[in-house]
Amino acid sequence: MNVLIACEESQAVCKEFRKLGINAFSCDILPSSGGHPEWHFKEDVFKIINSKGGITENCDKVKVKKWDLMIAHPPCTYLSVSGARWFYHPDDKDLPVEQRRPHPRFPNRASDREDALDFFIKLLEAPIDMIAVENPVGIVSTRYRKPDQTVHPWMFGDEASKTTCLWLKNLPPLESTNIVGKGERVVLSSGRSLPKWYSDSFNTKISTEQRRTLRSKTFEGFAKAIAAQWSKF
Repeated sequence: MNVLIACEESQAVCKEFRKLGINAFSCDILPSSGGHPEWHFKEDVFKIINSKGGITENCDKVKVKKWDLMIAHPPCTYLSVSGARWFYHPDDKDLPVEQRRPHPRFPNRASDREDALDFFIKLLEAPIDMIAVENPVGIVSTRYRKPDQTVHPWMFGDEASKTTCLWLKNLPPLESTNIVGKGERVVLSSGRSLPKWYSDSFNTKISTEQRRTLRSKTFEGFAKAIAAQWSKF
């Protein structure tokens, strides 16, 4: 079985497949941070799909007969509901959507969202037999189709809440492996409640890149379930 993990520099899911003896590779435009450059394509994912392989980060040439399974984690910056407030001018919040001006700090946010949605759909419709694409709650549900499944880390042994939607092609929904507590939450000064692991990502003492990494974290139990269950198909 040849497995491609798209948009994954951490190699969290890739390594779980590798532990099972499966020929898995991660792919991202960013360099790998998972410690295995020999399993990572620092390249456009569609080039790796169409070419059935490529040159890994440590310059190994990889060629597969076909990609049997792809797990994709496309960026959610422009797709998730949590970023919706950055689309429109804050002074226009009481106006109909069609009358609102772009946000002064992010004037191209709308076009960026369209590009992100196109990328998401291309991943799910790629010429690979089995595909799973994950993202948080966002516009994909209304602009494309609803997810096939919604999961949380606490369903797979990690005490944390993180709503993760899964869009599936020729794959069954994941089965819970170890249901535990939903994890600690933090109440902000605004009264809003957030999972502690997520609130930690707003720490201004760490870099923007570190905060982004925290928010996009793939929990270990979830990664193990993906590899163990979907490798059977």
